[in-house]
Amino acid sequence: MLDVGCGTGRVTEALAALVPRGRVLAFDASPEMVELARARLGDRAEVWCQDVLELDLDDAVDAVVSTAVLHWVSDHDRLWPRLAQALRRGGRLEVQCGGRGNCDRVREVIEAVARERAPELVGWSPWVFAGPEETEARLLAAGFGEIRCWLAERPTCPDDVAAFVRTSILPAHLARLAPERREPFAAAVVARVTPPLDYVRLNVSATR
Repeated sequence: MLDVGCGTGRVTEALAALVPRGRVLAFDASPEMVELARARLGDRAEVWCQDVLELDLDDAVDAVVSTAVLHWVSDHDRLWPRLAQALRRGGRLEVQCGGRGNCDRVREVIEAVARERAPELVGWSPWVFAGPEETEARLLAAGFGEIRCWLAERPTCPDDVAAFVRTSILPAHLARLAPERREPFAAAVVARVTPPLDYVRLNVSATR
């Protein structure tokens, strides 16, 4: 099994428990997340740092799983063929990520604050929130079958909204600003965000 964008390894740990005699692979684009996942998983999974758009496994896997990550990938036309290449014939793909409409209200706040404080961020987004129709077309083009793609609303109320917005939503925006501009920008966004956050999940299930 392959966990794409494993983060701290929480989902990878659950996958490893499902296949005690199997082999679990996991990667993430963040070196920091890879270190946390390795500390959590020990020898229960092989974990490395990798950009999914450059994925090239030596051996195909039986299943590819990804949770709350693939909306951060900039090129979905290249994404799905890479995942198809990683799967053996008959292998399963199970993915959940942000989908069309995800965090629309939060994104409107970010855009408004950008117009006031960071004009270089106006119109820019680090995310691709695709819908089921275009995702199904991409999966078909990549060679997948038995495809199911659907959206599900998941209103989210973080315990600490300010921390969540800073750490889970804004990192890519803040990275584009000079250090002294980051906190004023983040504080202005946080001041206007009201829960629940309007999360929309894109679910993808398919066979290679």
